[in-house]
Amino acid sequence: MTNDIYGPFPGSTAGFPDASWSAALTEGQRARYEQLGTNLEVVERRIADACAAAGRARGEVRLIVVTKTYPAEDTALLAGLGVTDVAENRDQDAAPKAEQCRNLPLDWHFVGQLQTNKVRSVVRYANHVHSVDRLRLVESLGAAVLKGDRPELGCLVQVALDKEDGEGGHRAGVAPADVPAMADAIADTPGLRLDGVMTVAPLAGPLAGDPARAFDRLAEIASAVRTAHPAATMVSAGMSGDLEQAIAAGATHVRVGTAVLGVRSPLR
Repeated sequence: MTNDIYGPFPGSTAGFPDASWSAALTEGQRARYEQLGTNLEVVERRIADACAAAGRARGEVRLIVVTKTYPAEDTALLAGLGVTDVAENRDQDAAPKAEQCRNLPLDWHFVGQLQTNKVRSVVRYANHVHSVDRLRLVESLGAAVLKGDRPELGCLVQVALDKEDGEGGHRAGVAPADVPAMADAIADTPGLRLDGVMTVAPLAGPLAGDPARAFDRLAEIASAVRTAHPAATMVSAGMSGDLEQAIAAGATHVRVGTAVLGVRSPLR
């Protein structure tokens, strides 16, 4: 796709998206817009059905569309379709995309492993970081927020469920036993706000291949965090292939990419 959409950029005028913006889309852009809309309808139906099956209100679950590897143009089209929350996992891709989309009504989430040398850049656009997993990162985020003179940054403890049994030592995330200390560190750091916990269904250990059990375990961990920090109500879990199991276990935010945007090209 081209970047023609950045001519009359969506969101540059009041009333986005309006009829004049929609009418200005090229044929290719309109086809992509309709494709994304169809995919979103399917995902929304899945979320609604999962909420109904779990006896939960649809409003209890927020959809975050993971736009990694896709152009800023797709993000703009998603905003035109009513998407409000988008996520990225690499700052080198996210920073320029967020800048191009700065006038759109979007809430940016950073969900990938975050190196401390990228923190200053990430806090310029992200309102939420889902992948907090070490004290040095907590300190760096807090310092960058205060130096950047911006509102508090919402942070989630990334839980590595496979580390509960000694596996996955090299992977990102905090072992379940270490979550309380990490949550306390975030809550005690000026500039940061502890929002809750996040996980990805593990690929190793006894919970591998069983997302329902994995998300049930996350729910237990999230409940313990809320006991100490009642405002930390966010549970970020579930992706395109397992959002139903996550919602059944109490996820408040699901991170969906492929089911909305399509199969991704390999990262270079």
